[in-house]
Amino acid sequence: MSNDLSAAVKEICLQHNNDRIYLMDILRKVQVDHGSVSDEAIDAIADAVSIPRVEVESTATFYAFLSKEKKGKIVIRLCNDIIDRLAGVDVVAKAFKEELGVDFGETTADGLITLEYTPCIGMSDQAPAALVNDEVITYLSSDKAREIVRTLKKTGDPKKLVSRLGDGNNASPLVNSMVHNNIRKKGDVIFADYPDGAGLKKALTMSPVEVINEVTNARLRGRGGAGFPAGMKWQFTRAAEDPEKYIICNADEGEPGTFKDRVLLTDYPERLFEGMTIAGYAIGAQQGILYLRAEYAYLSNLLENVLAKKRKDGVLGKAILGKKAFDFDIRIQFGAGAYVCGEETALISSCEGSRGDPKNRPPFPAQKGFMGHPTCVNNVETYVAVVRLIDMGAAWFTSIGSKGSSGTKLLSISGDCHAPGVYEYPFGITIKQLLQDVGAEDAKAVQIGGPSGQMIGKEDFNRTICYDDLATGGSVMIFGADRNILEVADYFMEFFIEESCGYCTPCRVGNVLLKGYLERVMNGQAEEADLEVMKSLARTVKTTSRCGLGQTSPNPILTTLAKFYPEYTKLLKTSKDGFKPSFNIQEVLQESQSITGRKSVHFS
Repeated sequence: MSNDLSAAVKEICLQHNNDRIYLMDILRKVQVDHGSVSDEAIDAIADAVSIPRVEVESTATFYAFLSKEKKGKIVIRLCNDIIDRLAGVDVVAKAFKEELGVDFGETTADGLITLEYTPCIGMSDQAPAALVNDEVITYLSSDKAREIVRTLKKTGDPKKLVSRLGDGNNASPLVNSMVHNNIRKKGDVIFADYPDGAGLKKALTMSPVEVINEVTNARLRGRGGAGFPAGMKWQFTRAAEDPEKYIICNADEGEPGTFKDRVLLTDYPERLFEGMTIAGYAIGAQQGILYLRAEYAYLSNLLENVLAKKRKDGVLGKAILGKKAFDFDIRIQFGAGAYVCGEETALISSCEGSRGDPKNRPPFPAQKGFMGHPTCVNNVETYVAVVRLIDMGAAWFTSIGSKGSSGTKLLSISGDCHAPGVYEYPFGITIKQLLQDVGAEDAKAVQIGGPSGQMIGKEDFNRTICYDDLATGGSVMIFGADRNILEVADYFMEFFIEESCGYCTPCRVGNVLLKGYLERVMNGQAEEADLEVMKSLARTVKTTSRCGLGQTSPNPILTTLAKFYPEYTKLLKTSKDGFKPSFNIQEVLQESQSITGRKSVHFS
């Protein structure tokens, strides 16, 4: 081992107190400083942190943003999710390859630039987009791609690529990004005017139980997609006997087509941290963790600055607002590129410095979460909603929305529409009204809730966004009349196969089989019986998978079969020779015919 590398890595470990909890931060720092987490680096980390080497390597090889192989000083990660594909990412990719002289997954000969694909980076409203190290580049074209490469070769500095600034805090010197917020519609809860700190001040005049009761009476449900009642989750966590409790904010916004939390983190971080502080007071926690996806690292300086200001103002830290019995602080924990970490138990594993493997439940996080202690996990939008809820009261909150779904919902709308962006609607908005508002009257299909959600057609456009009808964590992808629905479903299955943690067989193998059947259909090699096999296999994967990823991964198949059955049946074939359409007897016989030197008598 290089003594210099070993010393440098051990210094990074020391900066993190040689604490295993900060293994993710250590690995990220090593990756950035040295271009890889090599075997030598893994040995040094294991020695410094005093943990088995296999645990370090297991974590280092799990995340997409970490690599044992050396990468370039600059890594271009081009987003190739379905929205970027519809927006023309293929021509951008071709330009990058030609200008760099390498293919995806390769590094230039001088070791300067690595070119990679990456799934959704939270920029579907301004696609095609890419990450160049931590710099976000939006609205890409082939000409822009070539210009990017030339600038990087000349300067070696991704910051030189920022040629214009976005709106809001994107233009702050702490961010200095070309990203646009694209807030298209403001509602009465999330984007409403609000006196900073009002919710926390009011909460501290109440008892923790009264705060939880207010959240419960408001019928606030988690805004991450599952819709579990927030008040109930808070109550379960508070009731746990262990006095050491934690608040975690899930800002791992990895569902393709979702970007509303990005906007909240950019322009409303004060409300987010205030909401987490209220939750900390309610459940009796002293520590909060913001789990931030690596794709949003460009916001880190802004977020740390807001936290520092809050500590200075006495609304974070010891004896908050003079309440001696209430100490609470927040730290930021970065992810490193893993969709499965959006699942709360996988996220907790990542916070603990491990692979993002989902945990078995029970016990639930409210009973045994971060480091074995009771933990409450909600997403960004939920904590921001709490601030207004406490300030205005439960009665006010329940006056907004539909009968079974209180308040408003932020929707990330992208795809074939004139005005993609973030919209705040009261629950109960119809898909038809939404499509009119965004300029997508000719929509053929709408994907609600990202790949793990459901795809609906025109016959369902009078349905409503709410927990009793069309539930969504926020992603709404629109597909126009000329789009191939099966190609969309095929991409979604490709995404799930890539993002599966591989722990359980139904998800690891079943999704590959489902994608294979779908490809048979698309290639004209399937018959009607294959569709029944697909349905049965999809139901098996949903029922037997270990975590939410596997339990929802067959949805692209099941929902398109249910809503777009003719798209499948028009491609089916009926065999004329008694064999299945996917079976080619001539291909099978080629080897034997070559050996015998004659053609088959029966299958000429």
